[in-house]
Amino acid sequence: MTLLTVWNDTDPTTPVLETVDAEAIRAELATLGARFSRWEVKDFTDDATLEDVLDLYKVEVDEVKNREGYTLVDIVGLSPAQENYDEVKDASRQRFLSEHKHDDDEDRFFARGAGVFYLHVNEKVYALYCEAGDLVSVPANTTHWFDMGTTPEFTSIRFFHDDDGWVGHFTGNPIAETFATFDQLSARRAELPAA
Repeated sequence: MTLLTVWNDTDPTTPVLETVDAEAIRAELATLGARFSRWEVKDFTDDATLEDVLDLYKVEVDEVKNREGYTLVDIVGLSPAQENYDEVKDASRQRFLSEHKHDDDEDRFFARGAGVFYLHVNEKVYALYCEAGDLVSVPANTTHWFDMGTTPEFTSIRFFHDDDGWVGHFTGNPIAETFATFDQLSARRAELPAA
């Protein structure tokens, strides 16, 4: 169940909005120029390669590429079964946890697992807890950060307009350290009734 939580950026303790309703989430994010949609989740085995998963979603990926003009698509994943999991997860988590922005949109589809995108816009922080089936697009030049949790496990398809791929411009703002983490939002999400 996807969860959107919004706070004033000066008060990380009191949400001004909390919803699991997909239409409400879509409408709220649209006011920021962000896109949110859901795809049907397709099953794949634990031993499926990242390329196998990308092939599984080929029709949906091609539709997004054609509609949005993306020229590069890749897929990333983290799983405790990986041989260098601890090293990769710690380095990746720290990199994405710092507030940054991109010259390009940041479009992500979660084929498996979960993660939280935090958008810092108009003196508010919008935390979108994404799960398998969620496609989110963070507009170019939107300050944000991403938390994959302390024990991340996900498979995510990424879309780019530029062959350079992921290039972050870090703001130096420590704001990410003051808001609820992936693990805290995951626990909160489990307490809420489904929409």
